[in-house]
Amino acid sequence: MAGVLSAEQVWVETFTGLRLTQFSRLLKAVRERGGNGTMQGRPWSLPLAERVLLVAVYYRTNLTMRQLGPLFGVSSSTVCRVIQCLGPLPALEPVSRPADPADRLWIVDSTLIPVRDGQVGASSRNYRFSANVQVIVDADTRLVIAAARPAPGTTADAHAWRASDLAQHRQDVTVLGDGAYLNCGMVVPHRKRPRRALLAGEEADNAAHRKMRARVEHVIGRMKNYKILRDCRQHGDGLHHAVQAVAHMHNLALAS
Repeated sequence: MAGVLSAEQVWVETFTGLRLTQFSRLLKAVRERGGNGTMQGRPWSLPLAERVLLVAVYYRTNLTMRQLGPLFGVSSSTVCRVIQCLGPLPALEPVSRPADPADRLWIVDSTLIPVRDGQVGASSRNYRFSANVQVIVDADTRLVIAAARPAPGTTADAHAWRASDLAQHRQDVTVLGDGAYLNCGMVVPHRKRPRRALLAGEEADNAAHRKMRARVEHVIGRMKNYKILRDCRQHGDGLHHAVQAVAHMHNLALAS
């Protein structure tokens, strides 16, 4: 009957936020990056498509491994192994150099992500432990260009930017940042000087700057629909892998 969704499509759309065609592109990327492994030794109890779905559901819902096990008919230890093996593979795809970098506009912003790993995060005013993650977004397409490795939540945005590898992605493209990125080579809002108001033209510039910067905030808000970025229980590189995978899935959902 026309209009009836298959069980597979319902699972994918409900638990990952991706349409079936978008999930197929994610699956293809994971397969090309060696998701099937060497095909030697004891085989997985789940096919690759279900393992990729498991990882996407984990990032989207942030369910515990004990909760995910019964959903996929496997043990929690199998869920853990799947996440450890496939977690790094759905990473954000490299962005090619724009044909006209002078006409492109990128926006950078940071967000605090609560973490449980004291080695990755630091005690901050918002959360007990959090990590600072920098994200670059294309202003026109709202696609995520790059995401830096997490820095402790107490790290200033300008310092986190200089310590990251995001600057190499600029490629002569104009980048907008907020006032925290002063002296980082970006377009930042005008600052008020002591006992001197902003000029009328500067006020207008700041208003246009705020309106444009809102786009990166909207993108980060959409990325945080993947609840792994609201309370990450992963240790070590787990948060970095989660951010990269979420950015990739955000781009798939937006570009299709």
